[in-house]
Amino acid sequence: MDVVFLIGRILFATLFVFSGLTAHMGSQGVQYAKAYNAPAPELLVPLSGGVIVAGGLMIVLGIWADLGALLVGGFLLAITPIMHAYWKEQDPQMRAMQQAMFMKNFALIGTALILFYAYNQLQGGAGLSITDPLFSRWG
Repeated sequence: MDVVFLIGRILFATLFVFSGLTAHMGSQGVQYAKAYNAPAPELLVPLSGGVIVAGGLMIVLGIWADLGALLVGGFLLAITPIMHAYWKEQDPQMRAMQQAMFMKNFALIGTALILFYAYNQLQGGAGLSITDPLFSRWG
């Protein structure tokens, strides 16, 4: 089962590592964020890219993966209502696309919380991880 846990971590985290390295580190991400009136895109897009790359790598490698899950979840919680505000879209196709992205991000926030919980409960028993979780077990 340790291999299944590792495969799940890789599949989940690959999205964030890839997105952080591609969309967030170049001018494309900044321009996209500007189009949605995101605050301080020149600063926050590359910074958030670094956060999700770090969080994703922490999850894949199992290095304080509980913290990595919180970083990814916090990123999603912060950007989802700004970048996928489907209620602001006038075009029905754009509204539907942004609503789908909004709901996808909510599901990913849930996945990050589940991963945080799993590491918290398993502590050192999380298979194929380099370190134990950063946070101590909660009641």
